[in-house]
Parts: sequence; C-alpha cells; structure tokens
Amino acid sequence: MTLKIERIPENGGIRLRLSGELRSTHLEELRAEIEKVAPRIVLDLTEIYIVDIDGVRWLKACETLGVRFENCASYIREWMLRDQS
Repeated sequence: MTLKIERIPENGGIRLRLSGELRSTHLEELRAEIEKVAPRIVLDLTEIYIVDIDGVRWLKACETLGVRFENCASYIREWMLRDQS
C-alpha cells in the first residue's frame, strides 16, 4: 500500500488528508507537499492505519515545528509520547 495525500483548502490554510501507510519511504513526498503549502497546515490522520518508527519520529518533528494534527489514532499518539529519540 502507498500513501495518498489529498489537499483540501480550509480557513486560509491547507488540510492534508493522509490515507494508507505512513512509512519512511513516503516521508520525502510528504515533506515536499508540506513545503508547498506551509505555514498554515493541518495533517488529517483519520485514514492512516500503518505507521513505522520513522513516520512516528517525523510526526514528532512536525509537531515541534507547529504542524497541527487532527484525528490521530491513540496508538500513534502513544508511540510519539514513548519514543525517546
């Protein structure tokens, strides 16, 4: 499975609705999409059902930079909190 990225204009910013798997192989593509629409961005993680450790660390880095998440599964949030890297 791959990662599908859908751009949705919203309140002067962009919502990126992600679907599928968030793995290390997808991070460059996602990083490029975020750079196109920064600074007001929301990542909608409703349809993310698989994430690897690189994806978790990338999400943590995005959150540190002010990227907002919506609909983040509790297991992903827990993994982000537990990761010590």
